[in-house]
Formats: sequence, structure tokens, C-alpha cells
Amino acid sequence: MHPCSSVLHLLLRCMRGCCRHSRSRVPRRLRRHVSYIRLIFKSLYFNSLTNSDVVTDSVLEPVFWMVEVVTRWFGMVFVFLVVALTSSVVFIAYYCLLPLVLHTYSPGWMIWHICYGHWNLVMIVFHYYKATQTPPGYPSKTKTDVPFVSVCKKCIIPKPARSHHCGICKTCILKMDHHCPWLNNCVGHFNHRYFFSFCLFLTLGCMYCSVSGRHLFIDAYNTIDEVSQPPYTYKDRMFYKSVIYMWVLTSTVSVALGALTLWHALLITRGETSIERHINSKEAKRLAKRGRVYRNPFSYGKLNNWKVFFGVEKRSHWLTRVLLPSGHAPYGDGLTWDIYPLKKDMMPV
Repeated sequence: MHPCSSVLHLLLRCMRGCCRHSRSRVPRRLRRHVSYIRLIFKSLYFNSLTNSDVVTDSVLEPVFWMVEVVTRWFGMVFVFLVVALTSSVVFIAYYCLLPLVLHTYSPGWMIWHICYGHWNLVMIVFHYYKATQTPPGYPSKTKTDVPFVSVCKKCIIPKPARSHHCGICKTCILKMDHHCPWLNNCVGHFNHRYFFSFCLFLTLGCMYCSVSGRHLFIDAYNTIDEVSQPPYTYKDRMFYKSVIYMWVLTSTVSVALGALTLWHALLITRGETSIERHINSKEAKRLAKRGRVYRNPFSYGKLNNWKVFFGVEKRSHWLTRVLLPSGHAPYGDGLTWDIYPLKKDMMPV
């Protein structure tokens, strides 16, 4: 008998044994998961091809499964947090800061704050809505003429270049970057631009609130103990506490989200996704040992990578498609990719 056939036979026997043994002790809803976990550990003893990578993946499989389940079920909670926290900052800006701006700022500064603040808010809301509601893109399950580089072991369908399987969405994603719990959606070919633009404009909005409200925060922080005493009213206390809350929240988010935005900007400049960054790094090290240089086949040059990412085809698109809300489709269909080993101007402007 072939060794692989014997191993498969033993695994099937273990699965049947685990299922029969668990019926009497484990609730029906957990039987499948318990049997699967037992099968993983038992397979370590019967697999003659076991190595450190197989053992590590098998031991961590329950952890990966738990993370996927938690992320899937708590996706709406994360979305609610984004909406609630953003709405609270907007409410404070309108209720506390806008009247102060109208009474103390000069007309020029007042117009600038109102125009910039509302433009930034529109860009945040538009791109977050589009990022959550736009499907990232999925490989075709019926077409057979689409070029593919491998077959997904979980979906059992051909995988086009740059597509990867998402364990949370339970399907393959075109040009997958990552699964974002704050969007409750995967970031892929058709909503990658919306995700990055949301991160960018939310960072700019938080920096704007943090910088413009710095002096108010210092005054509120220095007088927070005094406002708890008369003659300060409840409205005064809530005003100072709201200013402190807004400044701390926006400053924290601007630092954390700003670092994430810079990281994705670097990836876009290189023509990579988060997943491809790890793949390309390993491939570069492998070829370096052979004295060869690895070049990313999907990088068209730094400027062209940004043009392709934002869909900029002429100069006016930097305004209409980047600085203003735009729902235009991304470059390409996500199934096939043009490979340019040399840097050339794909989209002259």
C-alpha cells in the first residue's frame, strides 16, 4: 500500500473514532469542532512527514479558528464603535467648538475652519460607507478561461494572480490586502482605494481636531478641578470634559492610524499589498542566496503605482478622483494583471 494511502486511512479512522467517542459527552453543536481538534493532535502521531512547520500549524489551528470566529461575530461591534466615536467627536465639534469659532475667530479663519472641517467630514463618511458596502471582489466560480496561478485548497476553485483566501469571509478575495474588522469587510481590489482614503482623511481630521483644540485642551485640563466647584454649572463641566475627551481621542487615533496609513502608503508606492509584502520579502531573500535580484512584477514605478491605485488618467483626476468623493471603478478587473518589468509611464498626465 502506498504510504500516503495508509496515512489517509489512519486519519479517516481517527475521525470516525473521535466522532463516535464524542457523541455521548459533547453537545451536538460542539461535536464537529471537538472532533476536528482531536484529529489535529492525533495526526501528529500518524504522519511520517511531520516537521516543525506542520506541528506549529496544527497546534495553532484552534487559535486561528477562534480568532476568525470572534472577528466574524464582532464585526458589527467594531463598525458601531467607529460610527459612535466619530459621531461623538462631530457632536462635540458642532455643539462646543463651532459656537466658539463663530464668536472669536476672524472671518477669514472662520470660513477656512468651516470649509475644511466639512470637506474632511464628507470625505470620511463617503469613503467609510463605500469601504464597508463595496464587495472587495471574488474570483469567478464558473469561468474557466481566466488565467490562474494555483487552486485554492479551501474553495477548490482556480485562484487568479494576487488573490488569496480569507478565513473570515470563507472565500477568496481578488488582490486581497487584509480583512479589516473595523470595516467588517475584506480589503480587496474593488474597495482598497476606499479603505486607504478613509484612513488618510480620518487621520487628517483627527490631526486637525488635535492641533486646533490644543489650547482649549490645556485650559480645560488646568481648570478641571475648579469647574467642579460653584459658580460653574453642569453645562460648564460637560464642556471642559468634552474638550478633554475629544483631544485625547483624536490625538491617540491620529498617531495610531497615522502610522497605519504611512505603512499602507509605502505598500502602494511599492505596488504591493500587505500579504504580498511578506511573500515578496521571502522571495527576495530566497533569490538573494542565489545571487539574483527579485523584482515585483506588479510594480509600475512609484508615481505610476499611485496613478493606478487612485485611477488617475489625467491631471484633473487628482482633484475629481482623489480630493473629491468619487465612485469610479479601479484599474483592471482584478482577474488579470499587466506585468511591466520596466518602469514606464502607464498613465501620462
